[in-house]
Amino acid sequence: MKAPSGKYPIEHRVGEIERLRMQAEAYAFDAEVMLDRIGVQADWHCIDLGCGAGGITDLMSSRVGSEGRVLGLDANPAMVEAARTWAKARGLKGVEYLQGDAYETGLPREEFQLVHFRFLAFTAGQEKKLLKEALALTKPGGVLAIQEPGSLTLNCYPPHPSWDRLRKALEDVFTAINCDLNLAQRLYGLLHREGLEDIQYRPFLVGFTSRDAMADYLPQTIESLKKALLEHQLISEREMEEALAACRNHLAQPDTISSSALV
Repeated sequence: MKAPSGKYPIEHRVGEIERLRMQAEAYAFDAEVMLDRIGVQADWHCIDLGCGAGGITDLMSSRVGSEGRVLGLDANPAMVEAARTWAKARGLKGVEYLQGDAYETGLPREEFQLVHFRFLAFTAGQEKKLLKEALALTKPGGVLAIQEPGSLTLNCYPPHPSWDRLRKALEDVFTAINCDLNLAQRLYGLLHREGLEDIQYRPFLVGFTSRDAMADYLPQTIESLKKALLEHQLISEREMEEALAACRNHLAQPDTISSSALV
């Protein structure tokens, strides 16, 4: 199989599947709201592009039931296998996972009433190419649902220099590979220019205390970007380790709060 399109810089390290599952759980409420607003029906065919270790395929499955079909697609075979194991353990029905390139899926055209991707265009880039493929998969009258980030709300309080350093490293690595960590702000206009109809915009962010698993999200994400950060010489390994330790110590304090990127 040829290498997938895009420039996805996040490495498949120990803990990456757990990070993605933690993220999915934190964003599940707002994903449910999105699916409710879309009005997913029991016989729909849905696809989650770049689904990782499961994405929102469980939420799709609960809506389409046995009459519908849910497909998760990811370029990483380890993620596909993890998603299959996870779905089996949860007893999900009518869900299938395939290894494939989200930019060139090779799937039948106009096959799905709902096509979704989350945090894919900003991490792998080439959003116009990805959008073209996603639209080609969508049935006429169907729905394309996109969740991408805007980093302006990625903050902690009280402020801390270690957080600021890791956030800058996060922004710098995506700039270095020509990806946009603030894609959320541009998406609405991009979709308008593509001629889509009934374009809706519902941003959300999630907040965390020291007791929440997602409090460690920024340090974990930096660890998953370590190889790319070092290759582009954006931070030394020593500085990274020191900033990670200091940031984790700050986030563990009972009076520290943090917020996610805008989605």
